Amino acid sequence: MRRFVHLINVVPLLLKAQKPIATSSKLFPKVKHGPFFISNRSMFIQTQDTPNPNSVKFLPGVQVLEKGHTMDFPNATEAYCSPLAKVLFRIEGIKGVFFGSDYITLTKTDNDIEWMVLKPEIYATIMDFFASGLPILTDAKPTSDTQIHDDDNETVMMIKELLDSRIRPTVQEDGGDILFIGYDAGIVKLKLQGSCTSCPSSVVTLKSGVQNMLQFYIPEVIAVEQVEDEIEIRTKVEFEKFEKKLEETDEKGK
Repeated sequence: MRRFVHLINVVPLLLKAQKPIATSSKLFPKVKHGPFFISNRSMFIQTQDTPNPNSVKFLPGVQVLEKGHTMDFPNATEAYCSPLAKVLFRIEGIKGVFFGSDYITLTKTDNDIEWMVLKPEIYATIMDFFASGLPILTDAKPTSDTQIHDDDNETVMMIKELLDSRIRPTVQEDGGDILFIGYDAGIVKLKLQGSCTSCPSSVVTLKSGVQNMLQFYIPEVIAVEQVEDEIEIRTKVEFEKFEKKLEETDEKGK
């Protein structure tokens, strides 16, 4: 999968000299900067594309959560426990926020909104937040769904081990995560988060990737099912209604 990494240089350029330097063009060659450049901050922010065209990973170069931990905020209501997620949801066009150990995945509402338009405000918001010294999380704890419990049987322990060691690192690299919800009668129930939530290839990821790997190592696994909570289902239905109304309005205007 081809990835595009955009490096934002925000180190101040203090290059005003009293006397001209003959070799200045060799010492300081002209550099073409990206669409966003801030000269009064000292943070590098990289962006990385994901398989979901509506989701992008932002790597601020500092720790976001502890290694291996993630936090998902599928809507603004869920962001009550994160000052950072709150300010990111204030950006018009952002509908989802996801934290990894060293990155932030943002999901935009639809294809009509260009990332080129959103990125400048996103960069500024992230840099201002880390400069403020506010905590990223307040009263919430990152997910620990694959922690082994005393009542877990051997099959469940093997599923959790495979998720942690083989599957989740790959999914997190793409800006998302997979949570273990449960196992019953051969069916593994998982919940997609971050860029995976609305990704066009999420079904392929579950069936061709996760399910095949689990079945290869654990014969007891019959199938993998995706679980959606009530808020996500309701949000998806309302969004589909909204899109339908827009289409009807456009048709009437023609």
